Amino acid sequence: MNLVTEKWIPVIRQNGQNDWIAPWQIGEIENPVIEINAPRPDFQGALYQFLIGLLQTGFVPEDEEQWLEHWEEAPDATNLQGRFSSLSPAFELTSDNGPVFLQDLALPDGEVKPIAALLIEAPGGKTLKDNLDHFIKRGSANQLCPSCAAIALFTLQTNAPSGGVGHRVGLRGGGPLTTLVIPKATQTTLWQKLWLNVFNQEDLQPLDKLENAVMPWLGKTRTSEKGQITTPADVHPLHAYWGMPRRIRLSETSEPGACDLCGCDAESLFREYRTKNYGTNYDGAWQHPLTPYRHDIKKVNPPLSLKGQQGGLGYRHWLGMALQDDSNGDKAAQIVRHYSQERGRMLADRGGAALWCFGYDMDNMKARCWYEARFPVFYLSAQQQHNLVGWAGELIDAARETVKILRGEVKAAWFRRPEDAKGDMSQIDSQFWQASEAEFFRLLERLAVFSDGGDMAPADIYADWFAALRSQMTEVFEVATLSANPEDLDLKRIINARKSMLGRFHGNKIIKQLKTHAKTEEAA
Repeated sequence: MNLVTEKWIPVIRQNGQNDWIAPWQIGEIENPVIEINAPRPDFQGALYQFLIGLLQTGFVPEDEEQWLEHWEEAPDATNLQGRFSSLSPAFELTSDNGPVFLQDLALPDGEVKPIAALLIEAPGGKTLKDNLDHFIKRGSANQLCPSCAAIALFTLQTNAPSGGVGHRVGLRGGGPLTTLVIPKATQTTLWQKLWLNVFNQEDLQPLDKLENAVMPWLGKTRTSEKGQITTPADVHPLHAYWGMPRRIRLSETSEPGACDLCGCDAESLFREYRTKNYGTNYDGAWQHPLTPYRHDIKKVNPPLSLKGQQGGLGYRHWLGMALQDDSNGDKAAQIVRHYSQERGRMLADRGGAALWCFGYDMDNMKARCWYEARFPVFYLSAQQQHNLVGWAGELIDAARETVKILRGEVKAAWFRRPEDAKGDMSQIDSQFWQASEAEFFRLLERLAVFSDGGDMAPADIYADWFAALRSQMTEVFEVATLSANPEDLDLKRIINARKSMLGRFHGNKIIKQLKTHAKTEEAA
């Protein structure tokens, strides 16, 4: 199967019809494709990244003017087909002796693994040996159709967590976050959703010819048996879209059957693959255009990609994913900054955009959860961005202080000796963040509109946030401490903890600053 010329991507068309398309068909105008219809959420995110990478590699606009022309009207699908066809030699899924997509060009031997091991959440070899696959069972995906095998391969290579000795992590580190800019308007096509995440030639060096500096499977693998590393200086900038840390070769069987993931019948299936360690070891100052990074404030260490967080993605992460968080060095992905600083101006009267964030929460080699979220993103001048970063940071800092106070006093209400009590209190944090999120984003929308109006945010913003923090803190505390059977409650301890919580809240330096801003502005 060729991933450029053949129909293998599951989609939904404008009339609600499910269909399978080749990549160039995203440009079709009649009954256009409006969404990808992958069988798993991580596959959904991977297919978006695959198609964005394909556009960035094979159909890059000359400048922002041409980008806008294609945004307003998708290019002719046959033109797109012709441009993509030049890449087709690099996108064969199987071959007896030639290059194959995201697979080692010459893998003479290697460990044979079941095809399910391509799935990031699949139990590892030691887990299976020790019979510890209690929650995610073995044998759930014994055979995959070519479509699912291709998506699983790309998903693993672009998100690859640590996989044992010499089994390298992805170019962005294991389990990175991806942030895409997505139109807010409901009647947008898949083309527009993808095109919003494509740079022009002025911002990202275009491809001159097919070469392994871009697509590493076209040449000999840059292995790392002797500690060799691969830095951004060693390859083409577009390599970031096609990283290949793992040495893999799929094994196809001609037997027909139904795919265990999507349920579709296929003439051939994939039941196993070969793999070998010491593939490409990505190191250095890599910055994938679709991923936010944490930058070393002292500028000593290279940037680190932001990862999925235990407890999910929420407004406490918004600043670093949408703009920049000066407190820890988090900075939005290049494509998000491009929208916020430039492209959003052209789309301001076209409904604006949102930020789609997704990724795995990894515990080393174990996938704990897949998370995704939608956040607002704004077009801002330099002064507006400066103001919004500062103001939103004040609100988030106050919330972080509040949740620390809440967590400590819930623990004091639960236990006679809270300092000796062990256990996970993260559910209290999650409840508070979720309860206060809607109000934060309501206030954020107001701040974004006002951000060019002066150095200080409106007083009522601070007052509203102060009231929201106090209210949600109290509500979460009461639910957490009063939900047990009455005979199990220690009301005196609960009352004392509540009193202490409110005292600490009102006495906290950052909370007091929040209230002072509100009063000062009201007086002015």
